[in-house]
Amino acid sequence: MIDSLYIAWRYVRFNKIKTATLIACITLIAFLPLALQLLLDESERQLMSRAVSTPLLVGAKGSALDLVMNTLYFDDEVPESIAMMDADRVEESGLAFPIPVYARFRARDYRIVGTTLDYFDFRGLEIAAGRPLAIVGDAVLGAAVADRLGLKPGDALISSPENLFDLAGVYPLKMNVVGVLKKSHTSDDLAVFVDIKTAWIIEGLGHGHQDLIKSQDASVILKRTEKNVTANAKLRIYTEISKLNLDSFHFHGDDSKYRVTAVIALPNDTKSGTILRGRYISDGATNQILKPADVIDGLLQNIFRIKNVIDGVIFLVGIATVLAIVLVFALSLRLRQREIQTIFKLGCSRMTIAKLMGAEIFIIIVSSVVLCALMIAVVNHFSNDLVRMAFIR
Repeated sequence: MIDSLYIAWRYVRFNKIKTATLIACITLIAFLPLALQLLLDESERQLMSRAVSTPLLVGAKGSALDLVMNTLYFDDEVPESIAMMDADRVEESGLAFPIPVYARFRARDYRIVGTTLDYFDFRGLEIAAGRPLAIVGDAVLGAAVADRLGLKPGDALISSPENLFDLAGVYPLKMNVVGVLKKSHTSDDLAVFVDIKTAWIIEGLGHGHQDLIKSQDASVILKRTEKNVTANAKLRIYTEISKLNLDSFHFHGDDSKYRVTAVIALPNDTKSGTILRGRYISDGATNQILKPADVIDGLLQNIFRIKNVIDGVIFLVGIATVLAIVLVFALSLRLRQREIQTIFKLGCSRMTIAKLMGAEIFIIIVSSVVLCALMIAVVNHFSNDLVRMAFIR
């Protein structure tokens, strides 16, 4: 058998192109379904673990998937917003504790998540460097954001405008990076966390400006009376919040009507959660409450349906590839007739010919298995990052 393997090895080495082609075909047919299953299993684990840990989600009526993907995974699709008073209603019900989330804006392609300090306790997020959020204008970066942008506490990050033609005059906000989170291997690593009021300032609902009463610059004052001072367009609007101008920042209107994209509701118990969900079942209700786990489970069911189709296609392609390989070996035998006749003349039997062909097939299959195993090991090692880039981002 060793002799047969040696001769087969010399043959496959001599016919490099043919051997490489056969190994590549067998490897790909074995690798594709295994890698696909590995990535789907990892995506299911990541998606479901975060969804299961989030009991209930309150948001505007519309696409449940957009609401869940934006709130849990900070996806690009931003759902319709709801009022901050909806979070107050959840708290006033006494059935659950609300955590408002405003995931609408971006900073250099990373989602800015406006929320409260309760979010960090809920997700179990810890500070690796710096300090937590304290005042408006502070920003705490996810581990991946800090690493990719090369930022650390003490640096600054500017929010990105939603469009280049912002007629409302909403200026980008220069946020102060005060902390970096420990790596959590979740979507939180790819987010920029700010206080909910900071997100409202980015939206233009809050702003700061010069103290007109103390100002000696007459060029910014349009009209001055004993009770009121009116400024002109030259009045400086701050785009950076610091200790010097912090007191000048303020909001106009009722902040209970300010918008958030969702409210994470943490019910006191299962019964409280059921009662709270029942209060949103109405034809006239403008909001919806849902269990993220149910939404993600439905998404995964659709993914697995698609996977079944892909598996069927791969199976058919696999059969075609196997038949092609059999055809290659059959044609190879016909082309090697003179070689086989020489082996017969040397006194070898048909069994020797079979051993030689079997040894060649064995070497090719073993090479394919080793190559496939290496590729699967690489996919398995990077499956977490691959899933986040392909499915969650």
